[in-house]
Amino acid sequence: MRVEIVTDPDHGGRWTSLKAGGREWLWHRDAPERGRVRPGDGFVDAGGLEECLPTVRGTPDHGDAWSRPWSVAQDTEWVDCERFTLARAIRTTDRGAEVDYILCADPGFRFVWAAHALLDLSEHATLHAPRDAPTRLFPEAAPSLSGPWPAGAPWLEGSWPAPRGLALDRFGPDDGTAVGAVVDTAHCCVHDGPDRLALALEADGQPTSVALWRNLGGFPAPAPYRSTGVEPMLGRVFDLADAGDGDAACVPATGEVHWRLTVTARCPCP
Repeated sequence: MRVEIVTDPDHGGRWTSLKAGGREWLWHRDAPERGRVRPGDGFVDAGGLEECLPTVRGTPDHGDAWSRPWSVAQDTEWVDCERFTLARAIRTTDRGAEVDYILCADPGFRFVWAAHALLDLSEHATLHAPRDAPTRLFPEAAPSLSGPWPAGAPWLEGSWPAPRGLALDRFGPDDGTAVGAVVDTAHCCVHDGPDRLALALEADGQPTSVALWRNLGGFPAPAPYRSTGVEPMLGRVFDLADAGDGDAACVPATGEVHWRLTVTARCPCP
């Protein structure tokens, strides 16, 4: 099935449209201030898919690439940041679409990257990932857990689809909660009625994962709204500052990291 991707290089390289299987998958929010951001500004949530790097949470907020204009030459788009250059090339295939990334930086540069995709999903949508995959829950999940959150813990670990007893595979109706999680897997599939969206990462020698942002009207204060994200990642934490050994991608001696994101409307679930 055909997959069509539209981006906005002038405004952070944001994906403004992702059509697959005959539907638009990206959620959008009216945020006119998004067009006026500058490097170092706080994140402006306009929906779509943002390229977050070298962190998602922390400083700079949602990374350094989303707030800068990107350059374009033929089929390649790229952004020059203070410590790295990120380039991507999007192409359609018989399977769907492939997005090839190259990050250039000094050897030893550590980073987290996320394809921060906010999806337009019904309350009946489900997320499918390998059963028992290690899953990290982050502190905003504390009110949804039966026990207390350990003081100072950056995350708690459990197993997909219900780490620490909190079922995460169904998005569900608005209930005033917001939960962030990172699943140790390189692929996942979203089911929404008859529609399917499959996401898969390939990155030799780098940690891959899928982040889930299930905000059912619990964030941000004082005017929360619903937003649901499924985000392929390099790394296993939202905030690079929390990354231990193996929790972040790292630039090798070549000075380059290569990875591929594959998007299809065909369900690979068993």
